[in-house]
Amino acid sequence: MPGALLVPALVGLAFLLLPLLALLLRAPWSSMPELLTSTEVWQALRLSLICASAATAVSLVVGVPLAWLLARAEFPGRRLVRALVTLPLVLPPVVGGVALLMAFGRNGVIGQWLDAWFGITLPFTTTGVVLAEAFVAMPFLVISVEGTLRAADPRYEEAAQTLGASRFTAFRRVTLPLIAPGVAAGAVLAWARALGEFGATITFAGNFPGRTQTMPLAVYLALQNDPEAAVALSLVLLAVSVAVLAALRDRWMTAS
Repeated sequence: MPGALLVPALVGLAFLLLPLLALLLRAPWSSMPELLTSTEVWQALRLSLICASAATAVSLVVGVPLAWLLARAEFPGRRLVRALVTLPLVLPPVVGGVALLMAFGRNGVIGQWLDAWFGITLPFTTTGVVLAEAFVAMPFLVISVEGTLRAADPRYEEAAQTLGASRFTAFRRVTLPLIAPGVAAGAVLAWARALGEFGATITFAGNFPGRTQTMPLAVYLALQNDPEAAVALSLVLLAVSVAVLAALRDRWMTAS
């Protein structure tokens, strides 16, 4: 490898790895059990796991059909729809939170009718956390499933339809099993993104312990009052991220 490329490559590697190494070196290992067994931590961890799982479930229910629509259906404006679907990937999370407030807040475009007709208020609730996490996480699932659908041979689905299966039955019995690995990978990515969501959550759902305070929000709060607890919580999220990468190693690693 040319030296002109090796040096900046090593600098880039060090830039990415040194902060993580510093986190490990500065971790309060001796007091870690005490920090991680506090009531506040377990509340935040439990809420994070529940909300991330619920957000992933929402993403699966509506995201898989949306991916199928983008991959298999022909309609005017499909490229625009795809661009809008992927917009949350590049949209600043806090802007996503503001957008959710404008849509689902008590005086929002939809939220005002939910409040008036059904008495449903979404902001600053646990449901609001799920909604915010699903908003930022769903594009990861849609992109993964759409790519898998495009790679899958549509002739199997067409053959099932010629044998009398409806289009939905062909999708459920033929296509869905074929794309199951892509759906699983997308679900894991969406779950990990939902677990680490901060900006949209704090903007739309607030930071109330036991109700809307997820792990990233707990890290932010602990950093101001108890830096050691913030490091301990960060290590938990780091471990989850490593586990996600390990689970998806076949999709991002290539054989050497």
